Amino acid sequence: MTFTVIRIIFIILGIVGLTFILPAGTAAFLGEYSVLPAFLIPMAVSLILAVVFMAAGRAKKTYLSTRAGFVVVALSWICVSFFGALPFFISGAIPDFTDAFFESASGFTTTGATILDNIEGLPRSINLWRCQTHWLGGMGIVALTVALLPILGVGGFQLIKSETTGPEKGKFTSKISDTAKVLWFIYFGMTLLEFALLKLAGMNFMDALSHAFATLGTGGFSTKNASVGSFGSLRIEVICSVFMFLSSLNFTLYYYGFTGKLSELKNNTELKVFVSLCIGAILIVTLVEIRDYGSFFTSLRYSSFQTLSLISTTGFSTTDFTLWQPAAQVVLLALFFIGGCSGSTAGGIKAIRWVVLFKQLKNEILKMLHPHGIFTIRINKRAGRKDVVFSVAAFFMCFALIIGATTFFGSLFGLDVYSAFTGALSMAGNIGPGFGALGPSSSFSFLHSAVKWWYSFVMIAGRLEFFTLMIFFAPAFWKR
Repeated sequence: MTFTVIRIIFIILGIVGLTFILPAGTAAFLGEYSVLPAFLIPMAVSLILAVVFMAAGRAKKTYLSTRAGFVVVALSWICVSFFGALPFFISGAIPDFTDAFFESASGFTTTGATILDNIEGLPRSINLWRCQTHWLGGMGIVALTVALLPILGVGGFQLIKSETTGPEKGKFTSKISDTAKVLWFIYFGMTLLEFALLKLAGMNFMDALSHAFATLGTGGFSTKNASVGSFGSLRIEVICSVFMFLSSLNFTLYYYGFTGKLSELKNNTELKVFVSLCIGAILIVTLVEIRDYGSFFTSLRYSSFQTLSLISTTGFSTTDFTLWQPAAQVVLLALFFIGGCSGSTAGGIKAIRWVVLFKQLKNEILKMLHPHGIFTIRINKRAGRKDVVFSVAAFFMCFALIIGATTFFGSLFGLDVYSAFTGALSMAGNIGPGFGALGPSSSFSFLHSAVKWWYSFVMIAGRLEFFTLMIFFAPAFWKR
């Protein structure tokens, strides 16, 4: 079983290495020849090892146990973050490996927090790779592997379950590899569409591609120091806002829409709640910020973009929201606790978990009034399982523990309580910017190395929704 785990990890690294072709080709085309070895060397090594391990295990089919599935997914994300840091480090764009690993982990987990103070000073191929990590991590590197290589013969469903977001995981085709293919096809198509629209809106080729990668992955890395705000274009902001919202929805809903199963959209509880939350938050922040911007439409422009950026956990910015009215900041801070929908590329707690909690709260109140009554949670107009409530409660417990530990750890190394707390929320929810010293106009470069390593761990744990990594700390996991 150990060989199987190692084999799959090296194959995943080989697939990620293959994607170096795009930034390496960009470097060659733009004459950034000094950067080429930073892509070509890791790519060559990863591909050679992937071919060797594929050939070594080709003779027999192997299947993963549940325990091995967790190991594969957890180690894959750690190894990919390490591997993705190599171009930054070898090229000298980020000379400190701690910073390079942080940037890579932030990219693949679609967090979008950066240690870079001068993004525009980077080679353009390196900047493209930064944004490309968002795109790869958004839909899931393991899901990509299962889609491309179902011949691995391993427990693909177990792997994707460990990587997919949300309290309930499932498949809408008979084979999990087909499900992964459909999701990646939709994802790829939406990326091409946004790229074309951004190009038509005035972005150059590299900026349009980079921002399409970052938006669809809900990551937030930009090619500009001032993020999307540097373009000063309402059209670009509207396009990014629309796709940040679309990327926050469950990608399964797009499949149902394309196949004519419109009842699945109409009855989807999470979709209704999420849309309501977006509209409500935008209206409140817009009305509060009229005082700063002087007109409803100007306030709507900046408030809607920033609200969608935070609730989708993308982290793009067009203004420094930490300078807004306190009431507006309270609403934005509340969005840190929500996030997008399950099965999306967005991070955060997910709207469906809040739905489950509030419905359970309602049932508990009804039980007090009617002690002998039987009450169930209904999701999507169907009765929900009781174990989902337990799963959601356990998730919130994990979330609270991680936030508490991360806040304390940040404060030990000099962060004020407000910055440490919002920074913890940002890392665990894969949001990107925080408040205070970690606001949208700041970088994470000043943090102590120990904090950067801890934040990197928390970003990966948050992307895998905690259980996949925290299970390693359970004694029962190590018992045979």
